[in-house]
Amino acid sequence: MRTTNEMMKVILDVAKADERIRVVGMNGSRTNPTVPKDPFQDYDIVYVVKDVSSFLDDARWIDVFGERIVMQTPEAIELIPPLNDGTFAYLMLFMDGNRIDLTLVPLEQSENWNRGDKLARVLLDKDNIVPVLSDPTDCEYWVQKPTQKLFDDCLNECWWVSTYVAKGLWRNERTYAYDHLSIVRDMLIQMMNWKVGIQTDFSLSTGKNGKYLQRYLSEDEWNALVQTYPNLDRKQIWVALFVLLNLFSQLSEEVASSFDFTQDNIDQVKVMNYLKHVQTLSIESKEVY
Repeated sequence: MRTTNEMMKVILDVAKADERIRVVGMNGSRTNPTVPKDPFQDYDIVYVVKDVSSFLDDARWIDVFGERIVMQTPEAIELIPPLNDGTFAYLMLFMDGNRIDLTLVPLEQSENWNRGDKLARVLLDKDNIVPVLSDPTDCEYWVQKPTQKLFDDCLNECWWVSTYVAKGLWRNERTYAYDHLSIVRDMLIQMMNWKVGIQTDFSLSTGKNGKYLQRYLSEDEWNALVQTYPNLDRKQIWVALFVLLNLFSQLSEEVASSFDFTQDNIDQVKVMNYLKHVQTLSIESKEVY
C-alpha cells in the first residue's frame, strides 16, 4: 500500500504537470484533526481546472493514479440523478487499497471551490486565485442544540412511523417493515446525538450515521442500539421495534428535561398500546379493533 507521502506526491505531481489544473484542494477526514488516522481514509481531492470537458473526452488521464479495483463517476449515473453543477468526480479504489475521491471544479467556481466546507485545505494554488482559508475545523458538523419544534418533529416521526412497521409486520411485508424500522432508528440516533450534545456542551460531531456514538453512550444504551439491527425475522423485528421505542422514550425524557421541553404532541402510551395490539392481532382478522 502506497504511503501518504507517495499518494500526495502523485496527486500534486499530476497537477503540477498539467497546465489545465490551477488549484489543488483537499477536504474530508484527512484534514479533520479530530478523526483517528487509519488505512481506509480516502484522499478527498479537488482539482480546480480550465475546461472540464477536455478531461472527460479521454478518461485515460486518471490511469496515472494507479491500477483500479473499481471506479464510480456519480455525474455519469442515471440511476441516481447528478447535481449537474458543472463539477465531475472520479471515485477510485486502487489495487493497493488506497482510494481517491477526485472532483474537477470549473475555474469559474474557484472562489467557492470548497462549497463552504470548513475542513478544506489548499494544497496548491498556481495563480493565487482562491481565498485564504482558516485552519480546518469540523465545527459545522457538531451536534446542534434542538428547538422545541425540532424535538417535537423527532418525536412525531418516531412514533408515527413505528405504526408502519407494525402494519408491515402484520402483513408479513418484512422488507417494508424493516425499511420503516430504519427510519424510526434514525430518530433514535438523532435523540442520542442530542443527549451526547448535552453531555459535551455541543462541542463535537458523532460522525456520519452516528459512527462515533459508541464512545459516548453507556454500555446499556449501546447494547440496546445494537438490538435495533435485526435480521428479517418477524419476531426479531418486533423485538427490535420495542427495544428501540423504549430507549427512545427514555432518552427523549432526558433531553426534554434538559431543555424544559414539553412532549404534548404525542401520546406515547396510546401508540405503544396500538403496536402491542397489532402484534397480537390475528392474521385472519378483518378489522383492526
